[in-house]
Amino acid sequence: METGTGLTRALIAAVEHKCDLINMSYGEPALLPDYGRFVDLVNEVVNKHRLIFVSSAGNSGPALSTVGAPGGTTSSIIGIGAYVSPAMAAGAHCVVEPPSEGLEYTWSSRGPAVDGDIGVSLSAPGGAIAPVPTWTLQRRMLMNGTSMASPSACGGIALLLSAMKAEGMPVSPYVVRKALENTTTPVGDQPADKLSTGEGLMQVDKAYEYIQRSRDIPSVWYQVKINQAGKSTPTSRGIYLREAADCTQSTEWTVQVDPVFHEGVSNLEQLVPFEECLEIHSTDPTIVKAAAYVLLTHNGRNFSVVVDPTKLSDGLHYFEIYGVDCKASWRGPLFRIPVTITKPITICNRLPVISFSGMSFVPGHIERRYIKVPSSANWVEATMRTSHFDTARRFFVDVVQICPLQRPKKWESVATFSSPASKSFAFSVEGGRTMELAVAQFWMSGIGSCEATVVDFEIFFHGIVVNKNEVLLDGSEGPLRIDAETQLSSEKLAPVASLNKLRFPYRPVESRICALASNRDKLPSGNLILALVLIYKFKLEERAEITPQIPLLNNRIYDTKFESQFYMISDDNKRVHAMGDVYPKSSKLPKGEYMLQLYLRHDNIQCLERMKQLVLFIEKTLDDKEAIRLNFFSEPDGPVIGNGAFNSSVLIPGKRESFYVGPPVKEKLPKGLTQGSVLVGTISYGKLSGQEEGKDSQQHPVSYPVCFIVPPIKLEDDKGKDTSLSESKSVAERLEEEVRDAKIKMLTSLSLNSCEERCEWRKLSVSLKSEYPKYTPLLVRIMEGLLSQSNNEDKIVHNGEIVEAANDVIDSIDRDELAKYLLLRNDPDDVESEKFKKKMEAARDQLAEALYQKGLALYEIEMLKDGKAATSIRIEDHKDDVPSAAHLLTPGSSLPLDAFEENFKELLKWVDIKSSKYGTLYVLHERRTGRSGTALKALIDMIQDDPELPKKKLYELKLSLLKEIGWIHLVEYEQQWMHVRFPASLPLF
Repeated sequence: METGTGLTRALIAAVEHKCDLINMSYGEPALLPDYGRFVDLVNEVVNKHRLIFVSSAGNSGPALSTVGAPGGTTSSIIGIGAYVSPAMAAGAHCVVEPPSEGLEYTWSSRGPAVDGDIGVSLSAPGGAIAPVPTWTLQRRMLMNGTSMASPSACGGIALLLSAMKAEGMPVSPYVVRKALENTTTPVGDQPADKLSTGEGLMQVDKAYEYIQRSRDIPSVWYQVKINQAGKSTPTSRGIYLREAADCTQSTEWTVQVDPVFHEGVSNLEQLVPFEECLEIHSTDPTIVKAAAYVLLTHNGRNFSVVVDPTKLSDGLHYFEIYGVDCKASWRGPLFRIPVTITKPITICNRLPVISFSGMSFVPGHIERRYIKVPSSANWVEATMRTSHFDTARRFFVDVVQICPLQRPKKWESVATFSSPASKSFAFSVEGGRTMELAVAQFWMSGIGSCEATVVDFEIFFHGIVVNKNEVLLDGSEGPLRIDAETQLSSEKLAPVASLNKLRFPYRPVESRICALASNRDKLPSGNLILALVLIYKFKLEERAEITPQIPLLNNRIYDTKFESQFYMISDDNKRVHAMGDVYPKSSKLPKGEYMLQLYLRHDNIQCLERMKQLVLFIEKTLDDKEAIRLNFFSEPDGPVIGNGAFNSSVLIPGKRESFYVGPPVKEKLPKGLTQGSVLVGTISYGKLSGQEEGKDSQQHPVSYPVCFIVPPIKLEDDKGKDTSLSESKSVAERLEEEVRDAKIKMLTSLSLNSCEERCEWRKLSVSLKSEYPKYTPLLVRIMEGLLSQSNNEDKIVHNGEIVEAANDVIDSIDRDELAKYLLLRNDPDDVESEKFKKKMEAARDQLAEALYQKGLALYEIEMLKDGKAATSIRIEDHKDDVPSAAHLLTPGSSLPLDAFEENFKELLKWVDIKSSKYGTLYVLHERRTGRSGTALKALIDMIQDDPELPKKKLYELKLSLLKEIGWIHLVEYEQQWMHVRFPASLPLF
């Protein structure tokens, strides 16, 4: 899909190449109309650089207020709807009997915008036999949509511009748009037709004649801003009375009309002399009243409008106020003020049900009903029944509600009926708001049939009102009380809640702002665009499905003041696993450490500075077995005592029922929780009518968010400390142990970046080894320090040091005592026995690790002496507490003739040598004995079974085995994949 970066660069390129016309067929729903960074840039391009911007209105019809951004919501863009003519229906769509008159496609988005603007400027043919990419194995194919209508309109406008340039006329988007809108052919005569098709079907020839007559008229756009008297709401571009309260009395509106000239015009020659006497017209003065005349100068003028909807019948009504030049009425309306009134039906029955019977449909026909949703309703169960007819019928059923500062709430369904039939629907609604029900027979469904379709539609409102729509559990053991009631009809109260996502917050570990110096990132005004890169790091302890969330920025591309947002998730190998922008997508990632880079753009450095500590949420989806189902109780002590479970009840209108929702059981909490993380999920209270127990248990009519704040982590008991032994030691002995541990901690914390630092580390390690020669934890630390040495020039000497350090660890462990213990069964109820078990298991792991690392070092010494390899095959663990490399010990004396085999047999006694942790040594053993095929098979199994990120050393080992076997074609294949698995650098934004 489109990105903010791409859109901005496209505008810059259009200005740079002195384009006159832009077409864009992208679009998304918007929170706010005519608002956002992209809208500001488009306004500059149109007003200053005189480009004509044409865009699709959207494909979300047939309901009203479904126009998308930017085409249907931006004043400086010409929004295009999709029209199908009889000729297109016959030639392109190959229908049996084309319609006698042209009509708008059923799915074409309709106006008005949520602020009252008409939304659709005009319409153009919305279908075409269009060229397609060759991978489809065809040259052209039938395509339709407003994405086809917009370039069709663009082609017509291009003809106008060609004629204007040929005659030496200056190109002005104001003049061209006014010519297009005032010369259209209207489509239909119903109120909804104007909101569907805009001013009508564009007529290029008439528009050209209009432009010729307007040669000597100043290029002016008339900007309209409307405020309702007595209210401080933001200005709108039209009057939209949608809710029931809006239609109960007359309202007064103040209309401000400002002439807008292109930037750079002369003040004295054009602005000062500008003066027009406008005659104000209303399409129905009995409903919409306005002043008769307005003298308009450069500074603009306001006048009052009174709208009286009280005498209107229920349903949709559309009116217009428009201004005409008294001296040149041929120019047509210079500005229009759309007035849309949707007067809803109010349900007065005892039962919250409403029916619409006998609705007759033919192809392309749309029936609209407006209903005031009862304030206590939150879901609907509806039934649609059709009469007898011959061929199958396809229907679009849309339900739309408009709520403040939200995208229009829309539910839609497409159903195909065979005669006669019925279908049931269930969807959520917002109580107290007007609901539009739009039922449409698809424009080419049933064509050729002489029988109309009769439809009955019944709507039953349901509602369970609770005191907390959003449930927040604060992390304590106390439950949260929920009060539920119904005011419409009896409902079954059957609460269900589950937590199925885990959300972790992160702050950036690094941030940087830089200026983008390339020409494609330099705005036409000369300002440079700045980029903010935020770097976040997170770790997954197991394979998981995650989704990055940025609440401030997500789900907004056109209606945000930030120009662009983009992120990349990469691993330690610099391989990118996921990318995303305004609509984050979930990604399944293996165990490992990751880096997320977030890229933001703006030309205002203050805006970016405020975002340097932007909080990012990593949302992990829990498996079905990990999801936590919350319990409900009828008593406040239920979660602790375990009694008083609440399952279900029947709510009677006017009667309130209370119950408690308990926090999740601690034993069921997922692993890896940290303080500040949040478990999120949904809670539902009602059930659909006729839903059987246990059937479709996951399907609920309406659900609400529920969150559980993870409390502070439980303080662990001193299980790991041998308190009985500590108490028996003297103060001097305990002090000596504390000093010893502090010295070892200091050793591991030393930096090893310079030669001086490495020398200091060596002196301290030699001193500590001489002071504590048999203390295993110290010897393990020394071995780990040597293992981190990866750039030592003398590999044989370095590996000899590792062998000696591993021998020190092995000799410090009493293997006979360890073997005897591991043969015995442990009593799990004996605390002292459990402590000793952990100590012995830790000793076994240290012994196995020392034997493993010794084996790798012995093998590498052999290969280096034989000249067969010069690279290490050791797999790095990337532990945070492992110090950097340094020389510690002098190489040992000559090794036994088969030290590798003896060491390998010793390791076999203690661990499963084929496990992923020690499998590399098994592979090397098989390779050493000449069984390269067995080694390759074991290596492939180990790579496939490894849940962590790919390890480069393993793939390099795989390449060398393939070369030994002689499978050159697989060598080439793996070499190509090495560039994918382990790229040299991260990609640029």
